[in-house]
Amino acid sequence: MSLKGKTALVTGGARGIGFAAVERLLHDGASCVIWDRDQTAIDEAKARLVDFGEVTSDRVELAKPDSVETAAGQVLERHGQIDILVNNAGIAGVNKMLWECSPEEWRDVMDIDLYGVFLCCRAFVPAMIESGWGRIVNVASIAGKEGNPTASHYSAAKAGVIGLTKSLGKELSDTNIRVNCITPAVIETEILKQCTQAHIDYMLSKIPMGRVGKAEEVAAMIAWLSSDEVSFSTGAVFDISGGRATY
Repeated sequence: MSLKGKTALVTGGARGIGFAAVERLLHDGASCVIWDRDQTAIDEAKARLVDFGEVTSDRVELAKPDSVETAAGQVLERHGQIDILVNNAGIAGVNKMLWECSPEEWRDVMDIDLYGVFLCCRAFVPAMIESGWGRIVNVASIAGKEGNPTASHYSAAKAGVIGLTKSLGKELSDTNIRVNCITPAVIETEILKQCTQAHIDYMLSKIPMGRVGKAEEVAAMIAWLSSDEVSFSTGAVFDISGGRATY
């Protein structure tokens, strides 16, 4: 599978699933742009990827329209176009019952995990339409299909990403742009540091394989969905859950 000549942008690309996706996309021949809000993490990621291929970056606050629009303009000026958009960035938020969450705690997760996906798609879809080709891969979660207790904000945001994917996929179905999402179960990344051990144990107990997933396993699916090999799937949801998903 070759992505030679393609340029991919990965949000939250400095660590976890995002970093693994950048590494895999580079391996498959794409050049990559990392978007993240942590400049130190960006610098560390680029240092680790220096021998893998062309990587540029921008520090972006995904929940802020002005930040996304400014950075998108810079990217398009720098690269000409973005062929592959991987909306990966997200936060888990606090583990609390819904009625215990403050409005700010609930809104923070929704802003980054859902609103940020909207802003990025809005920024890059017009140029994809103009170029005549594009792949958008949204990273949702099994929580968006089943709902996890003490994670109503995260579950609702990821359910929103699934709905957004289905809607945008239909809107772009008469183009050569494919929009799909993945729904990982718990994956071994730094985001687990935001979760209580009880919450991690709950998620793990639901996985028939009895283990957490690996970031590189998710990255392999992202790379496939970013390729020409996926031509008749759009607005679709691809599970990577160790058997947890039931529909």
